[in-house]
Amino acid sequence: MIGDLSQSEQDSLLRSQRVGRIGCHYNGITYVVPVSYVFQEGYVYSRSKEGMKIQMMRRNPLVCFEVDEVKDLHNWKSVIAWGNFEELKGPESTKAFNLLSRTLGDLQPEPMEQTGQNTNGPYRDILFRIKLFDITGRFERRHRRRSKSQGS
Repeated sequence: MIGDLSQSEQDSLLRSQRVGRIGCHYNGITYVVPVSYVFQEGYVYSRSKEGMKIQMMRRNPLVCFEVDEVKDLHNWKSVIAWGNFEELKGPESTKAFNLLSRTLGDLQPEPMEQTGQNTNGPYRDILFRIKLFDITGRFERRHRRRSKSQGS
């Protein structure tokens, strides 16, 4: 059976996962990249080094975000959302830093460190969030048939 996830199921999937994919587009180029993230109060919080993803999102803040949970080819859930990128500074970057450090822990590729030498703010990483404004979710559930050897 294939169907739509309810809003609460969409939120639950977004909260339960820690790796999603951001799709960004600028100047005729589309770029999709995995990121570690935390979903809270309608926002996807993440961090990144300076690079193509950050440069593209600064130029075109409209992005797509995808997350899924796949048990097998016939048992999965997926959420696709659209939102606006916002680079965080000041108190908002501190809030994101604390949230990501507390929630992701060992999933961070390298320790997030505070440093006063980065012109992007007090952190070595660029902290950002995506305000989701449109979310859709789908699922497929198929029960396995019992083989004759398993009995009835």
